[in-house]
Amino acid sequence: MQHSLSIALTSAALIVLVFLLAAKVSMDNGYVRLRERDFNNGKFNSVGVSQRNALLSEIKERHRGLLRYYTGSAWGFSLTYRKGPAGRGLGLEDDTFSRTLEKIDEVHVKALSTGAVSAAAAAAAGCEELRSMSHFEFLGSGYTKLVLKGVLPNGTAVALKSVNPQGVDMKRCVEGFGDVEGCYRLVSYKLIKEIVLLQRLQHPNVVKLQGHCYTSDPGVRVTAVLELGSPLEMIQLLQTPWEERFRVCMSLVKLLHYLASSPLGSVCLLDFQPRQFVVVDGELKLSDIDDAVAGELSCREDRDCTLQFPTRNFSSPCSADGQCRGLNEKRNLYNAFRYFFTYLLPHRAPPTLQPLLDGIMNSTGDLSSGINKTLEAFQEILHLYKSGQYLQNVSSSLLKDYVLLKGFRTKESNDYKCWPSYKQQSCLLSVHDMKEAAGICNSHSQCQGFTVDQQRTWTGRSLTSFRSGFSDLIPDVNSAIYVKKGAGFRATA
Repeated sequence: MQHSLSIALTSAALIVLVFLLAAKVSMDNGYVRLRERDFNNGKFNSVGVSQRNALLSEIKERHRGLLRYYTGSAWGFSLTYRKGPAGRGLGLEDDTFSRTLEKIDEVHVKALSTGAVSAAAAAAAGCEELRSMSHFEFLGSGYTKLVLKGVLPNGTAVALKSVNPQGVDMKRCVEGFGDVEGCYRLVSYKLIKEIVLLQRLQHPNVVKLQGHCYTSDPGVRVTAVLELGSPLEMIQLLQTPWEERFRVCMSLVKLLHYLASSPLGSVCLLDFQPRQFVVVDGELKLSDIDDAVAGELSCREDRDCTLQFPTRNFSSPCSADGQCRGLNEKRNLYNAFRYFFTYLLPHRAPPTLQPLLDGIMNSTGDLSSGINKTLEAFQEILHLYKSGQYLQNVSSSLLKDYVLLKGFRTKESNDYKCWPSYKQQSCLLSVHDMKEAAGICNSHSQCQGFTVDQQRTWTGRSLTSFRSGFSDLIPDVNSAIYVKKGAGFRATA
């Protein structure tokens, strides 16, 4: 079974690599032509044409669905969908959309060769750069897309997304319509939509689009070049210190605040699961955005504006202009509560911050507050945590029980464990100051002291190593050791 899976994945990867090596920008008139299989013994095969008409209808629908995301875009293109010449009912008429993507790609490639544009635009990767990529690795695959890791000529590691030729979407389409190239075009619209949305929705908590390649000869092939991140592993995240879990939740809140009033209006994430996100340098980022929808739901009456979840239902009034105002925001926020806050936010938090965290859990669990109030609550907690104002009854006298040894550190070795720690085989925690560190050490029966250096967390707090003994001390001008009075230690020259 494992050998068969390996062969399948290798085949999928080779298909993508062949496309990358053969990719070239060209124009496509967009017409779906009659093929030999539409004729049987010289007679017209109406069943084949019927299938292809149905496929064409779906392609047109996907095409129309993307046009609104281009209106007023930063590229200066404004697309309209219009009918072509009479007698060409099987065609996509003027495929302006394909030409627009090709034009964007052409601009990116030209910018790379001339260096006459901004650094951000010059860094964009197009079809030419994909030909020179190396060190490919399989990262994952789904119903629609295949994801590989690759290295650009400048040494930057990126993620490459393309249509998964062995995915469920492609297989279902080919089984239904019998047209491989037509199905590639249909399925690729989800990836094209992702490219479009990533161009329009630029935010620190959305993965960066590093470039893309769009070709249409002999058939439509699309590759998105994305910022590389690590998959969000919830089980591992649950074992990390509260500070890191709070960071993930706050990243998500900042993202939802942006999506509530983005350049495309209110954006709803229909597929809201941890697997849609990656972590880049500790920051949570949305990486799979093809299921996002911009704009509020249309309505005629209030009952049209209802959100149904397994255990709760919520509603919004239908506005005078026939829209469910605020419904996208509510859906996003409640999903954040369901999939993230419930598991990551309250557990092992500083006791004095617990009431504020409980308030967030309650207000997002019953949607009594919107995203603006939720962001304010997170910012207040972050301020209290970074400033140390959350600490209560921490006396300076705690440090009187310790001897300070400046300019020394301990020899690297495993020691007693505590949970949750920044290192699995030792006790490495973040502290606001040395008074807090002394209080923590006093609460651990094994602790005989602690070491602090210049390492800092994302909040600016000191990473402190708590130890049960100090057998070897090594000179280090950037470190200091606090040892309990009476504890033994030995310095190493």
